[in-house]
Amino acid sequence: MQARSLPCSCSLSLLHIGELRPRPRAPRSKGSFMEGFRYVWKRPDLKALLLMLFLIGTFGLNFPIFISTMSVSVFHAGAGQFGLLTSSMALGSVTGALLAARRAAPRIGFLLAGAALFGVGLALAAAMPNYVLFGLALVIVGVSAQTFSATANSTMQLSTEPGMRGRVMAIFLAIVLGGTPIGAPAVGWVADTLGPRWALGVGSASGFAAAAAGVYYLVKHRGLRLSIRAGRVRLSVTPLVRDAEGWDAARLIE
Repeated sequence: MQARSLPCSCSLSLLHIGELRPRPRAPRSKGSFMEGFRYVWKRPDLKALLLMLFLIGTFGLNFPIFISTMSVSVFHAGAGQFGLLTSSMALGSVTGALLAARRAAPRIGFLLAGAALFGVGLALAAAMPNYVLFGLALVIVGVSAQTFSATANSTMQLSTEPGMRGRVMAIFLAIVLGGTPIGAPAVGWVADTLGPRWALGVGSASGFAAAAAGVYYLVKHRGLRLSIRAGRVRLSVTPLVRDAEGWDAARLIE
């Protein structure tokens, strides 16, 4: 345990304390817990993001079920081959994390692309005829899942008022940690009754549904428009209002 905590301790020791900007703690009051829910309910962007997260987190992030059932029931693989499939998934996750770290700011394009690519990746994995191609599809799933998760996390924090950030992130984490245990029994039942490929289909549908929810929000609340510039498809939306810190939150969704 001490060896595992060493990297975290070293990272904390390298923080530049002088560059941190402390903020006053929000005062505690009766009903502050529900105030977080009321704040989210008044924000269509946060509601859309949490809905996308709920769909993918509940029905899509069931990788132990997906990989184990496909490995044993479909490809009749052993423990070593199961481990390689898990490593393929991890390779995609690390790649997605490194790509997310290179971005200066989260954008709705990456959020939608991550959700849609997640659906495509699981659909490909469900259709793969052999073990090797299934492992390659898992790399795509890992990249897209990490892209979506990292973008959702940073967008939620940067687009929330500092005084409400802790409460909103508590709701965010509740959905992340509580969604999968709710969806896992249903996905497991599908895998047991209809087969592992159908379970992957459920996860794929969650990615496409999340992407559709994001597009619906942009069309209804941000006037989403598509344009082609220099041969590239671009999304344009109505800017958000400036927040208390004075920067334009529209840069998060352009």
